[in-house]
Amino acid sequence: MRFSLLTTVAALGLVTAAPAAEIEFWYGNTGRIEEAIQAECKAFNESQSEHVVKCVGQGNYETSMQKAIAAYRAGQAPALIQFFDGGTLDLMLSGAIEPVQQVWPEVNWGDYLAGARGYYESSKGELYAQPYNGSTLIFFGNMEELGKVGVTKLPETFEEIEDAARKLKDSGFACPLVTDGHPWRILEQFAAIHGVPIATEHNGYGGLDTELIYNQGLIADHMKRLAEWHKDGLLRLNAETKAGNHEAAFAAGECAMIIQGTGFYAAAHTALGDNLAIGLPPIYAGHERHNSIIGGAAIYVMKGHDADQLAGAKAFLDYIRQPGPQIEFARATGYLPMTNETLAELEKQGLADTPEFATARLGVESLNMPGTEDTRGIRLGFFTPIRDAFIEETTKAFNGEQDMQAALDKAVARGNEQLRRFEQTYQGVELP
Repeated sequence: MRFSLLTTVAALGLVTAAPAAEIEFWYGNTGRIEEAIQAECKAFNESQSEHVVKCVGQGNYETSMQKAIAAYRAGQAPALIQFFDGGTLDLMLSGAIEPVQQVWPEVNWGDYLAGARGYYESSKGELYAQPYNGSTLIFFGNMEELGKVGVTKLPETFEEIEDAARKLKDSGFACPLVTDGHPWRILEQFAAIHGVPIATEHNGYGGLDTELIYNQGLIADHMKRLAEWHKDGLLRLNAETKAGNHEAAFAAGECAMIIQGTGFYAAAHTALGDNLAIGLPPIYAGHERHNSIIGGAAIYVMKGHDADQLAGAKAFLDYIRQPGPQIEFARATGYLPMTNETLAELEKQGLADTPEFATARLGVESLNMPGTEDTRGIRLGFFTPIRDAFIEETTKAFNGEQDMQAALDKAVARGNEQLRRFEQTYQGVELP
């Protein structure tokens, strides 16, 4: 009778399967990238019924991390959090995350691109986070505008950029080159590509007693040149464009050249189509090219979750690591594929040379250039205020309120104060 009753109830739809384990994934993107993340989350949930991932936007990376750490202390942290490259050491030493390679050693973490791994792995080569929306620096040019002044080939060196910019300016073009002045673009990537450090101890990988040194040598000379370009009208900043934003100004045709991350490619190609040209990030003539470094963000596993939630987190990470989802994410955003398997799949499908995926081969080529101990990445604590100090002081220099050398000296001094605070906070703690 019990069997008959259960059979009848089941037939009436009154017996349901056990509820799926639900996890939260917090991310810090908006716009086109957020749309791609939400599409990926929806696709995962529809692909199986055992787990449910709820993807929650936090507006930006800093807000996401602050909320996640507070939630962790309250015992309510999300299972997964996406966080940007510059906050790597803060999260590594926070005590709030579990290194992904320790949690799931069976995963083939070695399939991740070497250029994508370096920023997020320990000194022993153990990944702390799963690389996700990875980008690196490339050069964009509007060949329609450049062609009007006789520039038929995208510049490759800073000397060639200056020559093209002067031709544009002389023709009456108001914005030859545009930047937002962010250190990821004009400091950190520049230093890596030229093989010079921005800080001692190999940019912090060697110890917490590191000090900033970017106010000297090639980097200082470059920043002074940028200040001269700005003074001469060859370079414009965000606030000086009609669009009020460097990416929007380039996409609208207001500015002719921009040095930007690969994640900007989808928007730029949509706006400019065949007039868009891209190339490796520029370098000074006579210098050996080194690898650029990864940008964007990775996904961390937060502590405090049971086996079912960790299983859900692993299922989601396994899903987005597959070539199919990676290819769709790259198609929608311009971010790079993160694994060798996905790159091989792009080649197999004949997509590697198509306009949609033009940054894949180029970006990976840039990441895979010869490297040194000073081009692995940046491993500094309290890196956000360090970057902020650089932006504030150099902006004053661009605006004529102080000379660039004074700006760099002040930014380095302010940044070193942050590094000493971080060292004191984690005194006696061994670096991962």
